[in-house]
Amino acid sequence: MSSLAITEDEAALYDRQIRLWGLDAQKRMRASDVLVIGVNGLTGEVMKNIVLAGINSLTILDDAEVTEDHLSAMFVVSSDHLGKKVAEASLNAIRRLNPLVKVAADVSSVKDKDAEFFKQFHIVCMSSVDIALLTRVNDICREHKVKFFCGSVFGFYGFMFSDLGTHEYAEEIKVSKSDTSNGPTAAKQRRLNSSNSKPETETVTVKNTSHFESFKSTLSVDWSILTPKQLKKTSHIYFITRSLLEFSTKSGHKPKMADIDKLLVQCTETMTNLKLDPSLLLDKFTPSMACTPEMSPVCAVIGGVLGQEILKAVSQKDAPHNNYFLFNPENNAGVVETIHSKAFLPPAKKSTVVEELIL
Repeated sequence: MSSLAITEDEAALYDRQIRLWGLDAQKRMRASDVLVIGVNGLTGEVMKNIVLAGINSLTILDDAEVTEDHLSAMFVVSSDHLGKKVAEASLNAIRRLNPLVKVAADVSSVKDKDAEFFKQFHIVCMSSVDIALLTRVNDICREHKVKFFCGSVFGFYGFMFSDLGTHEYAEEIKVSKSDTSNGPTAAKQRRLNSSNSKPETETVTVKNTSHFESFKSTLSVDWSILTPKQLKKTSHIYFITRSLLEFSTKSGHKPKMADIDKLLVQCTETMTNLKLDPSLLLDKFTPSMACTPEMSPVCAVIGGVLGQEILKAVSQKDAPHNNYFLFNPENNAGVVETIHSKAFLPPAKKSTVVEELIL
């Protein structure tokens, strides 16, 4: 475990962040050790964001070599690195972003790593299209209370998923002063507020707890029990993402233009297995938009959100996204979906005021 102390150099470098998030949040980020599995356009954006924010250490795990596909959306490697190990090739670009962060490369395979390896990190962020591998790593992290994130970009489509287990965090909310005051003065204030259209408010910091489900459990949802009205509330982008993951897992690679017909067959199979009407997906899906290499703007959007969620998790500041973030290229917007299995019944949410900041 690294020291929580902030040096003078760090205080100067992170001055703006400390003013925004607070010293305690920056100390928690400074003490966090992060593992990123799989180097691509998406994780390149994630690594940039978390290293600039000032984590303690970053370990990059990938046994692949740099190919032409890596060059389409990555700024951490160039054509000079073709044929070299991508984890090692990306080191210099990442280190230059923030010399105060320790950055290391591991060129072995994630499939060879056991639980002891993952236990040394606070955060594991994985980019893979192998559902079984994602499930295995998530299960290990969940057992050992390591916060887990994963994500991938398929052309213009993309997603991220988070499993933080039981996660405590603090967030600032605005409340009426009458809600946090007692006594005669408060009674007088409530009477004054009742005669005003805009009651006086104050900002308080509250402590909350969120409960997350595993990746495997979100894949076992029984969608057939939902009414059409309930089903309509779930973005069709989730089912597109699910189909893309299942296609990639079976084929061993993300879909390409030559795979469009096979991808459409997979979409029908995915929806049928979920006991849903395939037209719910096929009528809204443009497969060619998922069969291109990673698109840099999509990587930037999802990588920005994923990096933000990692920083929120380690700093315990602000409410996290629970549990999917999906990018919809049809309107160039993201949507947060909470996918829970029927068996997942989290405790009621409770808030506790830990600090009052009167504005």
